[in-house]
Amino acid sequence: MEILGKLEELERSLEDIERMMSEPSVASNPSELHRLGKKHSEIVGVVEVYRDYRKTLSRLEEARGLTHSGDPELSELAREEMHELEQQLEELESRLRVLLLPRDPNDEKSVIVEIRAGTGGDEAALFAGDLFRMYSLFAENNGWRVEVMNSSETGIGGYKEVVFKVDGQGAYSQLKFESGVHRVQRVPVTESSGRIHTSTATVAVLPEAEDVDIDIRQEDLKIDTYRASGAGGQHVNMTDSAVRITHLPTGLVVTCQDERSQIKNRIKAMNFLKAKLYDMELREQQAKMAAERKGQVGTGDRSERVRTYNYPQNRVTDHRIGLTLYRLESMLEGDLQEMISALIMADQSEKMRSLEG
Repeated sequence: MEILGKLEELERSLEDIERMMSEPSVASNPSELHRLGKKHSEIVGVVEVYRDYRKTLSRLEEARGLTHSGDPELSELAREEMHELEQQLEELESRLRVLLLPRDPNDEKSVIVEIRAGTGGDEAALFAGDLFRMYSLFAENNGWRVEVMNSSETGIGGYKEVVFKVDGQGAYSQLKFESGVHRVQRVPVTESSGRIHTSTATVAVLPEAEDVDIDIRQEDLKIDTYRASGAGGQHVNMTDSAVRITHLPTGLVVTCQDERSQIKNRIKAMNFLKAKLYDMELREQQAKMAAERKGQVGTGDRSERVRTYNYPQNRVTDHRIGLTLYRLESMLEGDLQEMISALIMADQSEKMRSLEG
């Protein structure tokens, strides 16, 4: 394998990191310990698979030697073991190739998800609410925390818009392919004739931006406060707790009114603005690389129709990879892993083809 040299280098790096982390001077330095710990977690999985690969290769060589032992029974057993070990070696090689693909630097980050009702009126707003519940349950299944940052509810229980943070390591790696237009086909609760309608909602998944990712100048901001409206109790009409922040250079506007405290709303709104500015920067980079990633699973185009949820057939189809699953109900209950894993595998396969090409 051409990648063996890189794997040996990673193993040496891991040993160096483990040695440094055990030194008293590092153990007493939290920031350095955190930095080394992060590097350790990034490569330890790859090195463990490489060590398994090396052990399997060694066992294969031993078995190959036993096929010439002169003992027919022992030679036959050795050939059987060789067959099993060759399969294991092939699987380990495939895993290593995937693990060594260029990593998305945002994969381990938390995310901010923005869901907006699209075409379809009240039915689109109800569908936006269904998607919010689906992602909330998926986050709960993964032990992640969901925090609503801003929402605009409708009178029948849906959302014109809902923005929420999914706080958990690796959230972006799992949710980044959810961005795009989601379409639902069903009989609306408001439809008396029983006709199937098609409605849409748009999902945007933004990696949470850290201070080192994006720099915002105070003079570029216009901050307004106003009285919150909608659900939330008596306080919504009593104090100017809602916050609207306008980023003057780009014209981006974010709002937050879900907290009673103006300070908390301002912090949430700033975090949302940072994420949107960071996302703009990422999409510009993706646009520059569009020719290179032609055919890959996209994450940047918000207008791309990505998935259809068909209630009469209990069917969910992802149009990017052509995958159809006939278990819509369980997916809406947060069981998204099969679909998400298929999207990740499709993206990895495309990246491998690009590298080999």
